[in-house]
Amino acid sequence: MELTGEKGGTPQVMGVPLPDMGASEHGYGLLMKALFKRAVTGQGSRIDLSMFESTVSWLTQAITHTVSFNKKVSRRGNTHEFFAPVSVYETKDGYAYIAVGNDKQWETMTKIPGFESLYKKEYERNAGRIADVDNLNRAIKAVTKKFSTGELIDIFNKATIAISKVNTIEDVVRDPLVRPNLIRSKDPKTGMEITLAPPPANNLNLKSIDRMMSFPPRFGEHNEEIYGGSWDTVVPG
Repeated sequence: MELTGEKGGTPQVMGVPLPDMGASEHGYGLLMKALFKRAVTGQGSRIDLSMFESTVSWLTQAITHTVSFNKKVSRRGNTHEFFAPVSVYETKDGYAYIAVGNDKQWETMTKIPGFESLYKKEYERNAGRIADVDNLNRAIKAVTKKFSTGELIDIFNKATIAISKVNTIEDVVRDPLVRPNLIRSKDPKTGMEITLAPPPANNLNLKSIDRMMSFPPRFGEHNEEIYGGSWDTVVPG
């Protein structure tokens, strides 16, 4: 939370539960290593994993800068430490993320019709833009608000400057690369169907079952099979 939020603002909670999901991903990797080791050597493994250790491991750059270089690392909003302008800018109908990666791209940006007012001699080099990033971003926002997100994306793509729409969750699930891969699950008792995010990698098994997974069991739902059945009983998923 110390790293998330606006510069000078309060610490902010992340938009997704990284400790929960991150520990699960690390656990998956450790399990795969253990299974591989067993298959190759016949030896078992002990896995020790905590959400705390998993979460701390993501603080790669922050810990190195803090410990090795005694550098204060804290919230900086949407800005980039080494390049400017890099931020999220308001448009007529939403927000766009723009990332200028070098001085040539900045020169190109200031020649785009409507953006000419951004030119300043002291902004010609990245160091000058970084030094005055707050004023620079305010000036850019004043310009981007005059365009729709779609117009900006078209203009900046033609100028080969990195830009992206800031999508809502509704936008994400409508994306043609996402919508066909959403997972569904239906409760056999109530008939309620829920939709889940797609897995990180395409799964042929999910395609074979039309991306319909069994519904998560209720508390104690399989007690009879687990406690009363034989060891050979296949427990429903």
